[in-house]
Amino acid sequence: MMYPFMTLNDDTEIVHSDMGKDGRVKVYIEKPDARDGFHHVTCWLPDGTWEDNNGFSEEELRYLKDIVRSTSNLILEFAANGGFENASGF
Repeated sequence: MMYPFMTLNDDTEIVHSDMGKDGRVKVYIEKPDARDGFHHVTCWLPDGTWEDNNGFSEEELRYLKDIVRSTSNLILEFAANGGFENASGF
């Protein structure tokens, strides 16, 4: 299951998976693009491994890495508790 986490001003969507038995969480990021359809990249937490970058520039990727790094504690907490809605009690 993937849970919504954040939508950026440029319509970039950040979603995350449940926490796996190995403690890993998949963070998937995609952004609509008029020419290419969607740009996307995957990050694995907690180790911060990035893979499958399709369309994001190095500058965009640095920005996304900063966002994921600065919010990784929240993503991991939400992933362990069934997404934001379950973790927050809403």
